[in-house]
Amino acid sequence: MSVPPAAVRVLVCEDQVLVRTGFVTILSAQPDMEVVGEAVDGRAAIRSAEELKPDVVVMDIRMPLLDGIEATRHLAGPDSLSPAKILVVTTFNVDEYVYEALRAGASGFMLKDATPPELVSAVRTVARGESLLAPAVTRALIGRFAERVRPSAASASPERDRLKVLAPREHEVLLLISEGLSNAVIAAELIISPETVKTYVSRILTKLNLRDRVQAVVLAYRAGLAGRGD
Repeated sequence: MSVPPAAVRVLVCEDQVLVRTGFVTILSAQPDMEVVGEAVDGRAAIRSAEELKPDVVVMDIRMPLLDGIEATRHLAGPDSLSPAKILVVTTFNVDEYVYEALRAGASGFMLKDATPPELVSAVRTVARGESLLAPAVTRALIGRFAERVRPSAASASPERDRLKVLAPREHEVLLLISEGLSNAVIAAELIISPETVKTYVSRILTKLNLRDRVQAVVLAYRAGLAGRGD
């Protein structure tokens, strides 16, 4: 008799009570999920995450005392010994913060107006250790905020040097990832199989010492690849 997998333990961090209650209700209703805690501000989010050690933290960006970006950086940033898996929730009217949230270590983001099935799927995706970066939202982010986050030539140079370890085809795949294209679309663009694209993505992450696809997009921004318009 097989042992059922352990439930995904989720911490919900959201200061708006109606939104938080909605998230908790939706996630608690799933047979493979357990909401182990709630937090109403960034400081409480950090305390709860460190104490409860959830599998996934659903993190709002705008919260009192400490915003979700700083809380994410504390829990999943480069100085974290055991990075948490953070799923950031946002609205389009504040999505200028999404780039910073991803740089802070978030594993992905979703919109607050997402449907319940989309929320559930997002939590499961992040729990599996995969990144969640919807292509359509990525393109919107690049299109609307590329100029704001475009690095100077001096600041982009070290990041571009990191990319020298990539083979020409890997560099090409990274550029397409940074444009928000899915593996299937990249495969069609390059006339290769989706499995081959997965192999290239894996090599890119390994060579650049990146955790996931989200970090690859962030690096592309910092290297000046994304949003170039050429």
